[in-house]
Amino acid sequence: MARVLWRVLVLNIAVALAKIAFGYGSGAISILSDGFHSLTDAASNVVGLIGINAARRPPDADHPYGHRKYETVAAAAVTIFLVIVMLEVLRNAFNHLSGRVLPYEITSASFVVMTVTVAVNLIVISYESREAEKLASEVLLADGTQTRGDVWTSMTVIAALAGARAGLPILDPLAALVVAGFIGHAGYRVAQATTRILSDRMVISESELEDVVMTVPGVLGCHHIRTRGSADHVFLDLHVWLPPEMSLIEAHDLSHIVKDRVMSRYPQIVDAIIHIEPPPPLRRDDR
Repeated sequence: MARVLWRVLVLNIAVALAKIAFGYGSGAISILSDGFHSLTDAASNVVGLIGINAARRPPDADHPYGHRKYETVAAAAVTIFLVIVMLEVLRNAFNHLSGRVLPYEITSASFVVMTVTVAVNLIVISYESREAEKLASEVLLADGTQTRGDVWTSMTVIAALAGARAGLPILDPLAALVVAGFIGHAGYRVAQATTRILSDRMVISESELEDVVMTVPGVLGCHHIRTRGSADHVFLDLHVWLPPEMSLIEAHDLSHIVKDRVMSRYPQIVDAIIHIEPPPPLRRDDR
């Protein structure tokens, strides 16, 4: 998986640098902005690589829950990067809209650069999708989905360039504003996801987990169900009610059945702690 991400990272950086270099050289603000937007794909690759590397490191004395949150920290840092990029795009767009930068001529080279980079992105999407299916990788699948968004952004820029060449130069900086919106939305989604993980927001619905637990014969009920972590790396703990007359050995064995049942239903759970206790008085009377 890391090998795939490294290859995609190189291609994404090449696409981004080509757009940025041409955008600065030609004055095409929409192409320049799209180049900055392409850098967000490269940033996503970097976060994915950090996550894969962290996931390989086993828990240790200082990190008993593992090292997966390093990926979250890296993603939070990407949010800051996206904000800086968005501000740069908005600054350039404002300079063009306010007349501080003279209009430029849209050449055929602009369309060639954009068409070639779109073709490269389509190759990346095809490659990542194929490898994601082969490796059953959510990381590669998500990264390919983000690159699809980059293709649509580039198509918007091409349409704006065509309009500018037809006599509407204002479409170029307006397209840059659209790209800034895409970048801002990407930053918002990253910030939202990282905040949920760092704040230990619930990952799996309590009611869904309770339904699975109650399929185990002998379990009288459960409560205090808590999950935390990322969507593909979840920690769970819950309390199950078992008959008070049940021996400790039987209760222990049954708790392992509950744990196996839950982890089989939700493979993303990497560890589950099952607390055993007698039911509250009302539940005892119900029996």
